[in-house]
Amino acid sequence: MIIVNDRKLKVLAAVVDEYIRTGEPVGSKTIARLEHIKVSAATVRNDMAVLEQLGYLEQPHTSAGRIPTYAGYRLYVDELITLPELSQEEKIRLDRLLGDDDTPEELLIQNAAAALTELTQCAAVVTNSAPRFSVISKVEVIPTGKRLYVILLITSNGSIKNKACRLEFDLSNEQLDFFTHYIDENLSGISVDELSEEMLDKMITAVSAYMVSLSPLVKGICELSEDLKHQQFNISGSEKLLSCDELNKMEVVRFIEHKNELADLIEDSFSGIQIKFGAGGTFAIGNSSMIVSKYRKKGHDAGSLGIIGPMRVDYKKIIPYVEYLTHKISALMSEDEDNIIIEPDNPDL
Repeated sequence: MIIVNDRKLKVLAAVVDEYIRTGEPVGSKTIARLEHIKVSAATVRNDMAVLEQLGYLEQPHTSAGRIPTYAGYRLYVDELITLPELSQEEKIRLDRLLGDDDTPEELLIQNAAAALTELTQCAAVVTNSAPRFSVISKVEVIPTGKRLYVILLITSNGSIKNKACRLEFDLSNEQLDFFTHYIDENLSGISVDELSEEMLDKMITAVSAYMVSLSPLVKGICELSEDLKHQQFNISGSEKLLSCDELNKMEVVRFIEHKNELADLIEDSFSGIQIKFGAGGTFAIGNSSMIVSKYRKKGHDAGSLGIIGPMRVDYKKIIPYVEYLTHKISALMSEDEDNIIIEPDNPDL
């Protein structure tokens, strides 16, 4: 039975750190020269051989040094990494890039994504689940042509969804007034997340009893509310992915093309920092790493923010950035001034 002792774990961490820094296979002599290792190159070479046998390192070429495997990165980020504190200067810079409590929420998220792209040279990823926790503030039906009507659904967080519906015949002002009044009475102030299929089916039945031709409008509202319940997934700085030699460009293009199908890559249940590695799935980018953290509003998860880049990213640099920005966004989006004090939930990952 092979035992992975503390020394071997230190060697593994050192190999990952060095490979992240240089992008070149790491040799035993390089690791032995590090002050905190304090063993001979021969001992390091034996430890690296054991780590390779266990699947944490691999040797890309004969007589070359080692590089981390997926399992090696996973162990590194889960158990071995030690994260530095952001300096006061770095926090001030991030605050300036982000905005203040007068900055609109949507712009806060855009600024945070732009800051991450600039600071990390990776693409920024944002999911927005805020609409599902907002309430419906207004529904309008606007005639736009012969038998053609556009439904506008507006939520309390400023999200606007619209859908065109074609009816069997034009509606009179009285019929439009009835529908608008009925919808306002039954949906205004209702949380998007609380809109159940049963509730909407009852509305279709009730409206159809007055005029069956109105039911397509209710069905249109059903479809809009379903859209709001799904997380929105956006990528900014995608050119950083396309210009990265360590990533397959065809996989990157496929990933970007199918971004609307990628929200499930980020689980609803996670807390703190989440790190995912590309695993060669249908829309995954091989040899990639995604680092994300959630931001919150009024006690609810409002979305996630992070980066996607090659697996060989500087985790020690990027994780504190992502943590700080998501905590700051949560504070700025909160009405509770006490939340302005930023303390990461999981400073040691």
